[in-house]
Amino acid sequence: MSTRRRPAGPFLLRATLLLGAVLTAAGLSSCADSAGAPVPSVEGTWGNTSDSSAPSLDFASDGRVTGTDGCNRLMGRWTQDGIEVRIIDLAATMMFCQDVDTWLSAAFTAEIDGETLAVFNEDGEPIGTLER
Repeated sequence: MSTRRRPAGPFLLRATLLLGAVLTAAGLSSCADSAGAPVPSVEGTWGNTSDSSAPSLDFASDGRVTGTDGCNRLMGRWTQDGIEVRIIDLAATMMFCQDVDTWLSAAFTAEIDGETLAVFNEDGEPIGTLER
């Protein structure tokens, strides 16, 4: 007697898609920490985007990150492993930014702590924070 698995029906597919949408809307990724607890996703906006002179970053689901350091435009890519976010090939425009602290353009990694994103430079030193 042959045992063949039936393909997953449309209900299972819809339930899986719905669960993914709920987790995304709640800001949770499908990854989990070592204890199996859901880890928040960095996807979305961090910082005050309504103020062009304030630093902010937007992490897109396709792995792109864009934003501003308060003067220059920032663009690059990102990956996430648990609460740690790696910012890859971050590039910035080179505008003259008088009296603006352009700390965010030195971002190399970040860590999610609730609704706060702690940002670190290439040496692992903390350089600032952004709120979700």
